[in-house]
Amino acid sequence: MRASDRAYATLLDEIQSGILRPGAVLGEVEQAARLGVSRTPLREALGRLAADGLVAQQSPRVTVVTAIDAGDIREIFEVRRALEESAARLAAERGDAAAFADLARDFAQVDLAGDEAPGTASPRADGTDAYYALIERFDLALDAAVANDYLTAALRTVRTHLVRVRRLARDNPGRLAASVAEHRLIAAAIAARNADLGAHATHVHLHNALHSILESLRAAALTNSSTPRSI
Repeated sequence: MRASDRAYATLLDEIQSGILRPGAVLGEVEQAARLGVSRTPLREALGRLAADGLVAQQSPRVTVVTAIDAGDIREIFEVRRALEESAARLAAERGDAAAFADLARDFAQVDLAGDEAPGTASPRADGTDAYYALIERFDLALDAAVANDYLTAALRTVRTHLVRVRRLARDNPGRLAASVAEHRLIAAAIAARNADLGAHATHVHLHNALHSILESLRAAALTNSSTPRSI
């Protein structure tokens, strides 16, 4: 892997995971030393992150992690809705029905709590981590089924920001359980080659996801504003 690719991958992971929070300053000299690369590959990595919309340049040598607010999230979901509903329709027409039937079955078997399966010492699933891994499999299957490089490239850009959005929102067990069921329905509709149901189920899922994320952010803002500040 090239030095610029390593720097990009590390910074991307740190931004998406919340290690580098919105507003964090990425000084060129400091980041190059921290990541063990020269300034040229670091600049290439920062340029890619800027193209992704994850950082912005404040001066020739200082870059900051961009903020993301409710307005940004709504705009992301406007694009996401258009792309994912179209993708669901195309996947129902072009995709491998058996592959999506398998995904629907796997979504039905997700155990968010990670409880042990009867008669075994192993959990049926590793909770939310297993669920998000299954979503990645679903996304890959969707991209393969769509077979449209322009559409999948646009989806990849949106998904880059969605990782940040999920991290900003608080965990909601009830919402996660509903999301599992919604993904199962989408996969089952695609497997049945029902394009209308696939698109509609995707629309409902995205509506519920957006509402939940915005409610979570509002609740977090209220909590922060009511927390006494030490003097």
